[in-house]
Amino acid sequence: MPSTPRVAVLSGFGINCETETMAVFEMAGASAHRVHVNRLVSGEESLSDYDIMAIPGGFSFGDHLGSGRLLGNRLRFGLRDQVRAFVQSGKPVIGICNGFQVLVKMGLLPGDEEVSLTQTASLAPNDSGHYEDRWVTLEFDQSSPCIWTRGIDRIRVPVRHGEGKFVTDDRALLDKWKENGQLAVRYADPSTDYPNLSEKVLPYPISPNQSWMNIAGVCDPSGLVFGLMPHPEANHSTWLGATWTREDIEHGEGEGMAIFRNAVEFSRGTGPT
Repeated sequence: MPSTPRVAVLSGFGINCETETMAVFEMAGASAHRVHVNRLVSGEESLSDYDIMAIPGGFSFGDHLGSGRLLGNRLRFGLRDQVRAFVQSGKPVIGICNGFQVLVKMGLLPGDEEVSLTQTASLAPNDSGHYEDRWVTLEFDQSSPCIWTRGIDRIRVPVRHGEGKFVTDDRALLDKWKENGQLAVRYADPSTDYPNLSEKVLPYPISPNQSWMNIAGVCDPSGLVFGLMPHPEANHSTWLGATWTREDIEHGEGEGMAIFRNAVEFSRGTGPT
């Protein structure tokens, strides 16, 4: 296991959150590298040289044909074998916001044991009919196999998206993902006690997009691949929090950092397996 995991943070085609995504992995003890998607497709670089892959937020390909659709196809067909081998070798993957949309639309999430890259869900336009830019409370399923979310109960992070409503055309799959613990993170009412993984859609704006079952993020069956609509990298320090000046807390690490530390520790072999 590497003492300093190497993280491939994808860039190019309208991705615009790679700098802060690299920063949080560096803060968590990894070595982060900006890797243009074309360099992987052309063979100039290989995913196998990295220990973690991150697909940051942004507006890849200008959200043409739907958020994440074109970059998802680029990875699904241009990097199919590399992505499958990366996951099957036991290496973590994260997609944040547009990156989550990419992973869902390329079929890596919620995914299956065969890593077949078959799309089974989507991120539809928010019920509000507009772009949502606000802080939300997230609640994590402690029974989930997700290696990214271990030991986390609730955190506060911002959302910044127009298409974040998690849906599927197969309700049976939704039940399967729930039973498998793949519905790793949901929007939560901060006035309630943890745990309160509500399946009834919470009122707007607590659930900013009205996702089915308040789903904010999911993992694949292995727990290695994780995606979420909110931005944990945007709360890496307490002073980035929306209410930190009103709270009796000292400046330090933000609530979102636990997600990235989990992955780095896993890659080092120092976290739970």
